[in-house]
Amino acid sequence: MTYVDAEIASQPECWRQAAALAAESDSLPHRGERVAVVGCGTSWFMAMAYASLRERAGHGETDAFQASEFPTTRSYDRIVAITRSGTTTEVLDLLGAVDTRTVAIVGDPAAPAAELATHHVLMPFADERSVVQTRFATSALALLRAHLGEDLSPAAADAEVAVRAPLPVDPTGVEQVTFLGRGWTIGLAQEAALKCREAATFWAEAYPAMDYRHGPISIAAPGRVVWAFGEIPDGLAEDVTATGAAFVHCSLGAGGGVSSLGRWAAGRKPLDPMADLILAQRFAVAIAVARGLDPDAPRHLTRSVVLT
Repeated sequence: MTYVDAEIASQPECWRQAAALAAESDSLPHRGERVAVVGCGTSWFMAMAYASLRERAGHGETDAFQASEFPTTRSYDRIVAITRSGTTTEVLDLLGAVDTRTVAIVGDPAAPAAELATHHVLMPFADERSVVQTRFATSALALLRAHLGEDLSPAAADAEVAVRAPLPVDPTGVEQVTFLGRGWTIGLAQEAALKCREAATFWAEAYPAMDYRHGPISIAAPGRVVWAFGEIPDGLAEDVTATGAAFVHCSLGAGGGVSSLGRWAAGRKPLDPMADLILAQRFAVAIAVARGLDPDAPRHLTRSVVLT
């Protein structure tokens, strides 16, 4: 078993620990604050998801940025930096340059980001050995969702199913995959596509579900997959199916198993989108293994990007 296999499988318990940590933390954004959330790569996609969820929950205006692209001319009450290693150059540069109250969500308690930020939330239980991020990213989002008042117990229960359920599509028979989302799940779709590119050097794209038919659907074809997270627009499943591509949209059956359906059927409930992301993580690792690649050591990548 690779490190990433073990880290993917540990996510249900990590989410429970993150939810408990959220209840103890006063460092995270308060209701009514104007907040910016920053990260790089995977962490940026989690920032996108949280920003959408926070605004939807009525907690205040929330923007998400790549750390390198933070608009220093804007005013925020608090900046949240999501950083697994706590050593990423762009994040450290930003934390050292702003006067705003900052909070770093960090996997490594000894990391410089924890020292630079005015506040920090330490998550060593979710830190990882693999280059490819899985459990830290989802645990950071679980922390933030719980802090917004969500009960993460159902999501963790769905994750217990997702870590062991058969994959909704055979990775050895897929030429290309496009992931779609709406609202907060757009960030999850972007993250799923990144996992395929990182772990398996596999052609994967991601789009907002409503925008997919404005051009990107032109690459859909037999042997390719369109995988949607969360709520989907009316008619999308039918439009994808008409191209010959497979449409994946996961739900839980009455017996607790995962099924892929174009529409929710009677007796089924939506799979929590973060649990669905676990299936996409496992899909990416399975492609890597099928290609003879080591998903713990993807080419051209390191665990943290430290620029000179």
